Amino acid sequence: MTYHFRQALLAMRGNLIATLGTLTTMTLTLLMLGGVLLLTLNVNRTLEGLESQVEVAAFLEGGADGAALLEQARAFPGVQEARLVSREEVLAEMTRDYPSTAEAVSLVGNPFPDTLRLRVGRVEDSRPVAGALARLPGVEDVEYGAGYVDQAVRTLTTVRAAGYGLVALLFAGTLLSILNAVRVAMYARRREISVMRLLGATRGFIRTPHVIEGVLLGLLSSALALAVLVPGYLALAERVAAFAPVFPVVRDLGALWLPLGAVAGLGILTGLAGSLLATRRYLRELE
Repeated sequence: MTYHFRQALLAMRGNLIATLGTLTTMTLTLLMLGGVLLLTLNVNRTLEGLESQVEVAAFLEGGADGAALLEQARAFPGVQEARLVSREEVLAEMTRDYPSTAEAVSLVGNPFPDTLRLRVGRVEDSRPVAGALARLPGVEDVEYGAGYVDQAVRTLTTVRAAGYGLVALLFAGTLLSILNAVRVAMYARRREISVMRLLGATRGFIRTPHVIEGVLLGLLSSALALAVLVPGYLALAERVAAFAPVFPVVRDLGALWLPLGAVAGLGILTGLAGSLLATRRYLRELE
């Protein structure tokens, strides 16, 4: 193994321009990949926050059987919680939040209807649940903030899908970069490899230094990317939290381990996969 490791280092030094080019490309790619993963993490956290806040409200007609409607609403797919709020409770809430309401009530009485309040498991479920509620007899009107919820869901879902697509493209680009670097290194040693083949060296023996080279490139690029990504993201998160506290930026290191670990793992995995593919193809061409 010492021989193979030394050969890998010699190959990297002997093709320094190709090595530096690949290392730079991989580092930049992993930086972008990490940024996309962190963005996706924050988008998912924002969606979770929306899901915990979205409430579907059904206003009941006078004389409607609220208890029966509540049981029907609880059976709807996607509903996690449902409760019946009497018109008196609604009035008490409004009076507490808006004290001026008491003056209007003293003149016209309690104008509020009994209300069903539902929480859904996913933001996307709010529209079908609202539609199902509106079709129930005894329901006068349904409110769930359609414009805000639908627009937020569409925007965040689009951002998340674009992020996943970009991750796939970046991964493919990094893999091609590794393929090129290893093939250049093997081409530079083509005479030596031919002699080794004539002397009976196995494929595994010939491939090992180049596989180690790919893993080292992946490891180095991952380390460089994380050295820039971690402090950069934490500094940006602090600024966002200070100037725009309404955005729930993830700063918990426990939650950040997964995307950051994915960056390191993908860097090493890409280096390994690229070097294996490159050595296999090159040795086939020699046969």
